[in-house]
Amino acid sequence: MKALLAARLFDGADLQHDRAVLFDGERIAGIAAPQAIPAGADRIDLPNDHVLAPGFVDLQVNGGGGVLFNDSPEVATLRRIAAAHAGAGTTALLPTLISGTRPQMRAALAAARAALEAGVPGIAGLHLEGPFIASARRGIHPADAIAAMTDADLADLLRPFPAPLLITLAPEMVPAACIRQLVRAGVTVFAGHTDATYDEAMAGFAAGISGVTHLYNAMSGFAPRAPGVVGAALDRAASFAGIIVDGHHAHFAGVRIAFAAKGPDALLLVSDAMATAASDSTGFVLNGERIHLRDGRLVNEAGTLAGAHLTLADAVRNAVRHAGLPLAAVLRMATLTPARAVGLADRGRLAPGCRADFVLLDAALDVAAVWQSGRLLQASRD
Repeated sequence: MKALLAARLFDGADLQHDRAVLFDGERIAGIAAPQAIPAGADRIDLPNDHVLAPGFVDLQVNGGGGVLFNDSPEVATLRRIAAAHAGAGTTALLPTLISGTRPQMRAALAAARAALEAGVPGIAGLHLEGPFIASARRGIHPADAIAAMTDADLADLLRPFPAPLLITLAPEMVPAACIRQLVRAGVTVFAGHTDATYDEAMAGFAAGISGVTHLYNAMSGFAPRAPGVVGAALDRAASFAGIIVDGHHAHFAGVRIAFAAKGPDALLLVSDAMATAASDSTGFVLNGERIHLRDGRLVNEAGTLAGAHLTLADAVRNAVRHAGLPLAAVLRMATLTPARAVGLADRGRLAPGCRADFVLLDAALDVAAVWQSGRLLQASRD
């Protein structure tokens, strides 16, 4: 058995002081005071100015390590993406397909299934972002991929899936009956890339939509007499909301406003990472369109944002340093809250039986070390 003794330990909900996490192999055995560490345990004393937390959980990862899931929805791609993000502290992620064609969707579902069956470290499910979205809010999503949901699509999505399956759709484009069927089948449905009115968004929530994808972006905004999807998301306290904290997708004041409205149990950090994340790459091609990394922003030739050059470690630092949010709340938004949003019961917290996934942050909130399923990884620059 190993014991990581931390002066500051975040358990998924709260910061504790002078506590050790005990683990044997891939699972956590418990949390103990220093004097209660079992005799014979391999004790590792962590630096006093560091904080130990559960590994980050990211529900929206399009790519990383120089590759993009859309380009090659295969197990090898998922291994590379997951390994790149693991080095930056994200030990569980949902690979995300950006409004794929029907063959791409089927390939993505098959690749995720195969990766889960093979136990690829870090792959925790799948996120299909589109193609059942509104053309008016498609952003960088290809116009020719946007489609109405057919009976055949619904049948594909209703097939049993061995892990969390998250679908982002526009509630005004998909019948409420279809949303209810998906939710009853165990699929998590978020609203995103949507031009819905406030009432249409609330009807979607009533049908079973449980959150929104990248709050503020690619959705109808807030106005005094037309609160839109943004207003519905902020008004509905229980709904989850992913938010990209890179300083480009949302003003840091907007991050604070969202936090004030929803709190750390409903607001969650996502990276929306593209191929350049956790890599030295400075650009890539998405659906035949060249995407450039310029001043920390990923944009096409027209200047449209195309995902983010971000890891969750970056988002955590930005939320604390620039948005001024409390560290414990931010860590919850990167661990327990996203895990709860999609039903990952053994991730995002330090408790007996949970996976031994940890990230160690130094005083500057840089990643100092990562453990995944009990194994110490070589942390990459994050």
